[in-house]
Amino acid sequence: MGARRARLRDERREALERAAAEAGAAAPLRKPDWLRVRVANSPGLAETRALMCEQRLHTVCEEAACPNLGECWSQRHATVMILGSVCTRACTFCNVKTGRPDAVDRHEPARVAESVARLGLRHVVVTSVDRDDLADGGAGHFVAVIAAIRAAAPGTTIEVLTPDFRHKERAIEAVAAARPDVYNHNLETVPRLYRAVRPGASYEHSLDLLARVKQVAPGVFTKSGVMLGLGERMDEVDAVLDDLRAHDVDFVTAGQYLRPTLAHIPVARWVEPAEFEALAARARARGFAMVSASPLTRSSYHADADFAQLRAARQAEPVAT
Repeated sequence: MGARRARLRDERREALERAAAEAGAAAPLRKPDWLRVRVANSPGLAETRALMCEQRLHTVCEEAACPNLGECWSQRHATVMILGSVCTRACTFCNVKTGRPDAVDRHEPARVAESVARLGLRHVVVTSVDRDDLADGGAGHFVAVIAAIRAAAPGTTIEVLTPDFRHKERAIEAVAAARPDVYNHNLETVPRLYRAVRPGASYEHSLDLLARVKQVAPGVFTKSGVMLGLGERMDEVDAVLDDLRAHDVDFVTAGQYLRPTLAHIPVARWVEPAEFEALAARARARGFAMVSASPLTRSSYHADADFAQLRAARQAEPVAT
């Protein structure tokens, strides 16, 4: 395990060096006003925080330092992060810890389900750290969580945001066969920046994952997202949109990358709101059923309202004759 941690540190350092070169090793950029968010206390925020603490659950909202935490938790919406708080990957954009993974908690699915029921959620998003140490990458745990939520809160729709399950035979198929309402897997960035941003991942594999979900569970919505401001060109982002539609993805999100610490990949530029609006228009023109693109958009931001619109868009589709 010590050798693995050393290798991950080396991979992260090399990726950061590549990222600094891509960004021109510029000084940190001052955050623009449209990205400044104040977290105001509210009864809903306090209740959500207390419940997550009571149930000993991790959330990507906290672990990834999401700027929307205050808004979402005030509405009693939290994105649960299962399988521990330590990741086996060393992605240079992510604030989640890398190192020796936590032991798998077999009681976690029941606690997640109880929390969903107590919060009265219409829609819940469940994600996880990468678990390359597990034979199935944690796929069986996702399946158990889906089943537990369905039993405790049958009216709640379920969205999963999974790792890539790379080199884990039948893992994608197992989670897809559990038929979450939405299967999300983020591409994160353009192919050219993968070595700097997602060392250990494969753009082609992630695309194939999304296609495989539709093959196993044709009625399940698929979703993916990208971050902007990492040094990508807009023509490269448009090519990613084309790839996602070619793989029958229904829903795409795009948001501004925010650097969690100076140990992470630098921000190459701040993408203005008007650019996100233009990107959203181009995505809709390509035929996505749902598009969410703004500086503060994240995979699970407004996921409940977005899912309602996504389902309505499908119901409005003309019936083939």
